[in-house]
Amino acid sequence: MIIESVPFVLLGILLSSVVQVWLPHGVLARYLPRQPLPRRACISLLGMFFPVCECGNVPLARGFMRGGFTVPESITFLLAAPILNPITIITTHQAFGFDSGILVARLVGGFLIANVVGWLYSRHPDPESLLTPAFAAACAIPAGGSHDHEHGSKVSRTTEIFIRETSVIMPALFIGSFVAALTQVFVPRSVLLALGSNPVWSVLAMMALAFIVAVCSNVDAFFVLSFGSTFLPGGIVAFLTFGAMIDVKMLALMRTTFTTRTLVQITTVVGLMSAAIGLLVNYVA
Repeated sequence: MIIESVPFVLLGILLSSVVQVWLPHGVLARYLPRQPLPRRACISLLGMFFPVCECGNVPLARGFMRGGFTVPESITFLLAAPILNPITIITTHQAFGFDSGILVARLVGGFLIANVVGWLYSRHPDPESLLTPAFAAACAIPAGGSHDHEHGSKVSRTTEIFIRETSVIMPALFIGSFVAALTQVFVPRSVLLALGSNPVWSVLAMMALAFIVAVCSNVDAFFVLSFGSTFLPGGIVAFLTFGAMIDVKMLALMRTTFTTRTLVQITTVVGLMSAAIGLLVNYVA
């Protein structure tokens, strides 16, 4: 997990540093629609231009928040980007093709879930309370721009942010990967496979598997392909949708930015919607 994730995490941290220092403050926000719903819809498609996996999207979302995005907008990006990016789309198509409907269900499901969660948090009376105190304090400090003369050149400022973000994100990655590895060893795979033929339990079992194995969204389609003959299509879709947004490794990374209560809420909503999408696919199929 670590070997697979580290390149994308470092890429995400590098992109986050560039966004904070080299892009003018709020430049991305200025070119987006002003109305909240279409604005978040466009933000959920930004992963097409930042094709990193869910691990790398955490530091990138942190950079967006420091660059002018609201908390609900950043959550929308964070949930949608692992699915709505070219690498994930290509790998999912290579694994399942287009005719099976799994690719379409994953893309539509990812878009809907991210925007529903973003809409729910846009109604929150105090979105800043969703953040950890440490990150909320960091957001209060301007990044780049007119303060470059106080902190050295843009290159040194980028390096400073890269080192700081790496020191926060990497320990969380190692802890999350360790927990996922322990769970994989001690939870018998045969138990999950036995549930695959039931329309309801296949969805729940595959969501549990996605949470445990914590496979990167860019390659998870190839991992779950081996379960295609055992589990119903709805279970596969639930795996590809829920696992790209929420797993033990992802929660450990997100905990660097959001409070535990916020993560419980996000996990609950994403889990319920992923299960509903999986059940709908099983019913239609």
